[in-house]
Amino acid sequence: MIDRLKLDEGRISDLSQAVRDVAEIDDLIGHTVSENRRPNGLLVSRVRIPLGVVAMIFESRPNVTSDAASLCLRSCNAVILRGGKEALESNKALGNAIRIGLAKADLPIDAVQVFATTDRSAMHELLQQEDSVDLVIPRGGEGLIRYVSENSRIPVIKHYKGVCHVYVHEAADLQMACDIAVNAKASRPGVCNAAETILVDESIASVFVPMVCAALAKAGVEIRGDERTKGLSGIPVALATEEDWQAEYLDTIVAMRVVGDFEAAVAHIQRFGSNHTEAIISADSSVTEQFRAVVHSSTVVVNASTRFADGGELGLGAEIGISTTKLHAYGPMGAEGLTAIKFVVQGDGQVRR
Repeated sequence: MIDRLKLDEGRISDLSQAVRDVAEIDDLIGHTVSENRRPNGLLVSRVRIPLGVVAMIFESRPNVTSDAASLCLRSCNAVILRGGKEALESNKALGNAIRIGLAKADLPIDAVQVFATTDRSAMHELLQQEDSVDLVIPRGGEGLIRYVSENSRIPVIKHYKGVCHVYVHEAADLQMACDIAVNAKASRPGVCNAAETILVDESIASVFVPMVCAALAKAGVEIRGDERTKGLSGIPVALATEEDWQAEYLDTIVAMRVVGDFEAAVAHIQRFGSNHTEAIISADSSVTEQFRAVVHSSTVVVNASTRFADGGELGLGAEIGISTTKLHAYGPMGAEGLTAIKFVVQGDGQVRR
């Protein structure tokens, strides 16, 4: 929690750089995505438009305030920002800075509004404003997502929990796999793209499990494993329960399981994953291609860390969050994800018969 709330000089620099990166994004609104001439002579175009007013409801991280504001402004949307009580003063300060910038740019300052209260009744009232707000994006814990989904009269795009997996295939470079697994879990364990479960093919488990367990322990990570992991680990490992396979720890804890083969790994991901991010480590291109084809999480990573599931890292400038809802936008949502596409039909007198 403290890590998420921290706004030191380095974090402030990162926030402002993300805003600059968003400013460099090409103009989106009015852009013609495609056009074609119909046999009757009609020219049918698809043109990008803003969504309108976006309500962003989030917890903990004050960086969401500046990221969401800049992305909504870049896509010509207005935004209402309702953060959690633990970051209220930070969010108000950032919101005020943004509004000062809007005034200097001769733009309407009310295009960005920050809730000055964390009263839940006020949030409930916001969720009823279907005539004024076009989209709600909740970003936070399971309780917040459920509350917003159940109480909103406005369309919702869920930015749900990240139960992310790293699957180490039998054809993996084991040192590469170890480095990736440790980075995915330990580089910043309190974020949604951190790995929560490591799956290991049984054919390499006797070598890889003790190797990765030692590296994780050195990084300060607690391991909860199945019986085979416990037997091979070489260090104390707690026995994992059914709850561990579906847990988003957001902490220096990781679950580890030895699986029989590729199909077993995919079955585990499909059962326990949250449609966020999955990684496979393998030198067999046919296997990685199959993994890409059958795993339908919003981000699929091959031979790299799950920590790259991030709008800035993927070239979006910043992200308003990572959508785990397949409708409209899926995965890291940048400015483009905050737009819709309308049809524009140009004729010269055609009538339908």
